[in-house]
Parts: sequence; structure tokens; C-alpha cells
Amino acid sequence: MQLPSRAQVRELYYGESRYALRFQGLWITFDILVIAFFIAAPFVTHNAVFYAVDYLIAFLLAADLFLRGWSHGNFRRWLRRPLVWADIAVLASLIVPYYGVNLGFLRALRAYSLVQERSFWRVVGGGRWRETSTADTVKAAVNLLVFVFVMAGLVHSLFAARVPAIGSYVDSLYFTVTTLTTTGFGDIVLPGAAGRLISILIMIGGVSLFFRLIQVVMRPNKVRYPCPSCGLTRHEPDAVHCKACGQLLCIVDDND
Repeated sequence: MQLPSRAQVRELYYGESRYALRFQGLWITFDILVIAFFIAAPFVTHNAVFYAVDYLIAFLLAADLFLRGWSHGNFRRWLRRPLVWADIAVLASLIVPYYGVNLGFLRALRAYSLVQERSFWRVVGGGRWRETSTADTVKAAVNLLVFVFVMAGLVHSLFAARVPAIGSYVDSLYFTVTTLTTTGFGDIVLPGAAGRLISILIMIGGVSLFFRLIQVVMRPNKVRYPCPSCGLTRHEPDAVHCKACGQLLCIVDDND
């Protein structure tokens, strides 16, 4: 049996052929199921079946990461991508023993990687949403949700055993949301300097991401089309001339 070449694997991961889009669609479906498993993980019993699924996911994600890097063509450039390090963090959270360092809070980063990948937008909507306000809104909303779940997991892994009021993951999630919204009921307080620093991080980071989401939602609908003269990237969908320099534009209307 002949193994696929690097060019063939690259086409599957980064191409736009029918077979490539089908492969990317199947992997996106797998990603969604993995994210659902990560969300449900704090609420299910961690028995032998759970760990078997956990390590199976780790094996598949490691294989996927290796194939992406091998087929990219420039490994060093690929390794400098933030999305790669987000996936490495997720992989670390799966393979580090639970009796050691608990990195489970990093698993939510898989959702961040999913919506940031170009393959996701090539498959979803046939690629027509990739450079639109819809994509920006989805990314901003996912970034906020990922931040909430990462911080809730971090709070739970560091303080669940030290704070009696944190009896479950839901309590950690509740503390994160109340802190993020600056409601501050005071029924759960993290002790020590580390607790205060994490609370500050939740407030500043969460509020920033929340306002970013509002900004994206309220911003007028524009399309990304770099002006060949001045480089301005955002224009009205029906723009004929660049509003910055007057250059004639040729923006493709997908609705035609």
C-alpha cells in the first residue's frame, strides 16, 4: 500500500478541491464533537471509558498536528503560528497525567483554533463568509466564550480544593461570569494574591472581549477587499470607488 505524498496531504488540508473540502468538513465535524466532549468533561465521571476516549482524542489530534506541520512546506513558519501553539496546549492538556499538572482548562482553546482556521470558512458557507462581518462576529463571540471557559477551568483547577464555596465546576463558571460582568456578589472570593490577580485578569480580559463583540456586532456591514492603490481593506459591499483614494474597485457580489 503506497502512502500519500506530502503534496497529496497538503491538498487535503489546504486545498479547495471537492475531496479536500469533504475531508476538511469531516475533520470539522470531528472537532465539534471533541469540543462537545471537552465541555461535558467536567460534568461526567472520569472512569476508564472516559480516559480511553481522552487518549484516543489525544492520539488523533497529535496525528493531525504532525500531518499539518509535515505537509505545510515550511515547518518553521508553520510553528510560529499562534494557532499551532493553541493546538499544542490542547494536546498537552490531554496527555499530561491527571495526578500531575491539571491543564484541563486549556482544552477550550480548541474552539478558538477551529473558527480561526481558513479551512473552517472554506467549508462553512462555501467560503463566502470568510472575509465578512459574519465571520468577525462569530470569531469575537467564540473568543469571549473560550476566555470564559479557560478562566473557569483555571479557577477550578487552582482553587476548588482551597475555597469551600467552590464545590463544582459550575461554581467556578459562576464566579468567572460574575467577575467578568463586575457584578461581584461576594459569595465566592479567591484567596491570596494569586486569587486577586486572576480576578483582575478575568475582569479586564472579559470586559475587553465583551466590548470587542459589541463593536463587531454594531459595526456597519463591510467587505474585505484591499484597495490596489492605498491598501484600505474594508469597503461597503456596493462600493465602486475607494473612499480613501478614489481608486476604482471591482468588488465581487456573491448575491448576483
